[in-house]
Amino acid sequence: MKSSAIAVGIALAVCSPRPAPAQSPDPVYDAAIRALAARSEVRRALALVRTLERTAEAPLIELTQIPAPPFGETRRGRRFAELLRARGLADVTIDEPGNVIARRAGTPGREAVAVVAHLDTVFPAGTDVTVRRRGNRLYAPGIGDDTRGLVVLLVIAEALERAGVRTRADVLLVGSVGEEGLGDLRGVRHLLRPGGPRIDQFIAIDGGSDEQVVNQALGSRRYRVTVTGPGGHSWGDFGLANPAHALARAIDYFERAASAVDGLGTSASYNVGRIGGGTSVNAVPREAWAEVDMRSTDPERLEQLDAVLRSSVARAVDEQNGTRHRGAPLDTELEPIGDRPSGLVDPRAPLVRRALAATRFLGLQPRLGAASTDANLPIARGIPAVALGRGGAGGGAHSVDEWWSPRDAHVGTQRALLVLLAAAGVAR
Repeated sequence: MKSSAIAVGIALAVCSPRPAPAQSPDPVYDAAIRALAARSEVRRALALVRTLERTAEAPLIELTQIPAPPFGETRRGRRFAELLRARGLADVTIDEPGNVIARRAGTPGREAVAVVAHLDTVFPAGTDVTVRRRGNRLYAPGIGDDTRGLVVLLVIAEALERAGVRTRADVLLVGSVGEEGLGDLRGVRHLLRPGGPRIDQFIAIDGGSDEQVVNQALGSRRYRVTVTGPGGHSWGDFGLANPAHALARAIDYFERAASAVDGLGTSASYNVGRIGGGTSVNAVPREAWAEVDMRSTDPERLEQLDAVLRSSVARAVDEQNGTRHRGAPLDTELEPIGDRPSGLVDPRAPLVRRALAATRFLGLQPRLGAASTDANLPIARGIPAVALGRGGAGGGAHSVDEWWSPRDAHVGTQRALLVLLAAAGVAR
């Protein structure tokens, strides 16, 4: 059966978190960051970041124009690996799902710190990813999220090598696959598998703010809801149970019930992003489907929204079956297509305090926040993790009009470098 799909993006309801307050000075960690930045090799690396950012546009454009649709990151990954090797990193590998992993060895037997940006974009194969320039802005799908994050890793790699910075912990610079959408964090799931590379601390480069330190994992549940029935002619088979009617009613019930859950205190969101099914305007469809996304930083809220979705679908299908005059009853399936765990890293954790201190050192006002990134999995598993912005300015993420500008781009990269070195330790 032919099936049509409509990208509807119905934001049924959203309760957004209030902006987090700026964080107060932390004398111990502020002093440690100042001492770190005063070291001669770190000063050289920070200065090199400013210099290298002036030429970082070229790899950004090149990588952006290599399509990396969901489950199609291979070509971009191979080129990213070549660019890492060109910056002096010899130990660069590509694992089974396609993660690019560059290792800078530290003191044997010590910890490992991973810095991760994702290779994939949300845009399907065939999307025009040609970079266009308008003034000081570069426009292209995926240029900020997260191709710019990959460039941050390239700049950090070259700055560390040219400045001769050696770390106590191993440093893993990773271009991950499957961060977006139905990728469901498959790259990081593989990294954190039993028997995978050692990772004791985790820094994701993903997001547009140089001030926010993400220590809360915004979890999500995603389902493809499918309603099926016998189908038939809109006139001759009138009276059959109609999957499209049931699905529409289920979405309405879900919105009404979920809005009550949304008022319980912790922020949450829910969205029907795609709807499809049917063969013709004059046919009772055999199938109707919708893809649903539910998000919260609170695992209990996700469970509540999950239960609301299930009960709404069951009620709608039962009611539609009750109206039929002929034919078999409708059936339904809720297929999980994504499950990102939520969680929190204690603001008192050393990695979080180092990130806040590095932000203050650069003259910014840090604040804690929540987001859905590759850091979700380590946060949920108790591994200290944060997500940091990719530097510069940008907008239009997940749209074909996405843009990025190099305004103060070095600041975000310097911040990521300082947090990395504070976490990994600089060898004497």
